[in-house]
Amino acid sequence: MSMYFDLGDETLWNPSNGAGRLFLRQVEVFEAELRLPSGIGQGKYWGDPDTLEVDPAVYAEFARGLVVWHCRTRHSVVLALSEGFVATAVALARRAGIEVEMPEPEPGQASGGVHRDVQIPSNPRIASATTVTALDTRAREMDRWMAR
Repeated sequence: MSMYFDLGDETLWNPSNGAGRLFLRQVEVFEAELRLPSGIGQGKYWGDPDTLEVDPAVYAEFARGLVVWHCRTRHSVVLALSEGFVATAVALARRAGIEVEMPEPEPGQASGGVHRDVQIPSNPRIASATTVTALDTRAREMDRWMAR
């Protein structure tokens, strides 16, 4: 069995039930973390939990907020825990025709690398070039792996 993430009559993603349920549970976590609705809800077959509709306007805000949040963190564990989900969310957004730009690193910002045991960033508004590049690359990979 599988799930359907649709935009109108177009299926954006058709994951297995296990992958789809895991994605939806993570959506709930990040909706709470960002305090933003995702725009993913009941699909055209009311009562069928395997068909979901993506509201492009709401999902665009969610995906963009998610990218900014992810790219501005300096916490290595948070980056590791969130990268796969954020990349999948970006790939889904791109399939929906939503432009999700990666934030520009601040001028003079070191390209970064892995930050270990950093709990409080010195400047949370700066995106690391390494983080931005890794996320964009991962989102492109995810798009190739996501069945339609």
